[in-house]
Amino acid sequence: MTIERINPAELARPAGFSHAVVASDCRLVFLAGQTALDADGKIVGDGVVAQFRQALGNLLTALRAAGGSPEQVTELTVYIVDVDDYRAHAREIGAVWRELAGRDYPAMAGIGVQRLWDAEALVEVKGTAAIPAEAVSAP
Repeated sequence: MTIERINPAELARPAGFSHAVVASDCRLVFLAGQTALDADGKIVGDGVVAQFRQALGNLLTALRAAGGSPEQVTELTVYIVDVDDYRAHAREIGAVWRELAGRDYPAMAGIGVQRLWDAEALVEVKGTAAIPAEAVSAP
């Protein structure tokens, strides 16, 4: 399997995302939206950075359970309640990404929303991953 990140010179230099990601010879895993829920189903984390850490950790836990790993995330959508607050903490959020997922970025979108399912949630992440077909045994 190969995952290729494509960032054409004709587009602005990406920071914290890739313009396109191509995966071949793989099994796709679609990851449900994750917020900062703990194992008891309660939103945890004081602020957008802490909630992003928990939400991304939850998404990566689901990915690992499906047989994948962070570098195989090909697409990520971030739903944000307060876009200005998220942007103000972009460096810290980027550091959380690098700590939990590595230095390669998927194709990404950040979308401002009025609220999320859980009213206390500040951020939600959902994504897609490409896992080598031979690395995953059939259920």
